[in-house]
Amino acid sequence: MYSIGKFAKKLGITVHTLRTWDKEDKLKPKYVSKGGHRYYDDEQFNQILQEITIKKEDRINLGYIRVSSKHQKDDLQRQYEVMELYLATKGKKFKIISDIGSGINYRKNI
Repeated sequence: MYSIGKFAKKLGITVHTLRTWDKEDKLKPKYVSKGGHRYYDDEQFNQILQEITIKKEDRINLGYIRVSSKHQKDDLQRQYEVMELYLATKGKKFKIISDIGSGINYRKNI
């Protein structure tokens, strides 16, 4: 059995998160002492670890590419190809967001 502090540390989350999960019925402690101390076990640890792993598999990596003007579309295409190759080598789902826009215009009258 793990105290709430040791269990939180083992999972890499905060004690506050565990207390919130208890209140929201997401993860109830295996045992609560008469003094109100929460205790968790290895079975619960494995359950949470499995859920965290599944959520990580659903994540999508984002790539952001940008040029400052329409005249640089060829540069944007090269950036896209490099970003696509990089993200594909990671072996995970990805999406690339591209942008064409200029920087701050200091000559603009206010």
